[in-house]
Amino acid sequence: MRPAADLSLYLVTDRELCLGRSVESVVMESIRGGVSCVQLREKFLTTRAFIDSARALKKRLSLLGIPLVVNDRVDVALAAEADGVHLGQGDMPYLAARRLLGPEAVIGLSVESIDQAREADEWDVDYLGVSPVFATPTKTDTHAPWGLDGLRRLRELSRHRLIAIGGVDPSNAAGILEAGADGLAVVSAICSAADPEGAARRLRGIVDRHRSERTRG
Repeated sequence: MRPAADLSLYLVTDRELCLGRSVESVVMESIRGGVSCVQLREKFLTTRAFIDSARALKKRLSLLGIPLVVNDRVDVALAAEADGVHLGQGDMPYLAARRLLGPEAVIGLSVESIDQAREADEWDVDYLGVSPVFATPTKTDTHAPWGLDGLRRLRELSRHRLIAIGGVDPSNAAGILEAGADGLAVVSAICSAADPEGAARRLRGIVDRHRSERTRG
């Protein structure tokens, strides 16, 4: 059985939101602040440029023990020897991706409805991306937001780890965790922060306090 990756504070990159800085520099700053997993999301790069970016990032993250997950593209994940892939509902089917990537790969799956989550319960996915928890301009092609009540319902029925994405920031992070999320996937709250390290550190503090309170409780 593959070891569970630490997905408690999960950065999803967005080149357009990095305020002119390189994705790699924002990633490395965020890791200093406590990010535990990185998903490289590139919607507009060529395949070759995407692979080059993933390889460069993988080389640096491996030294730190931080998993690199590639968004959508199983081919890029394979070529870059990334730790895994995150799949949307319109991407390669989970079972096909698992066959190609092997039993040790981290594979996450976005779910936008209870029916999708029920279907995923049959599979050994590493986590479900609950998408979106709140409305956000970075995810415009999704269903209606889950909200905290929807997240609580999903927590009751799913056996998988739940990683919340969509509008996650320090103002709502504690409530998301209390509603049943196992981790926070963050885009603009880190990528567009003037200080990505500080932004990550604030979120890391919220995650760690929640973990401590849950352990004591």
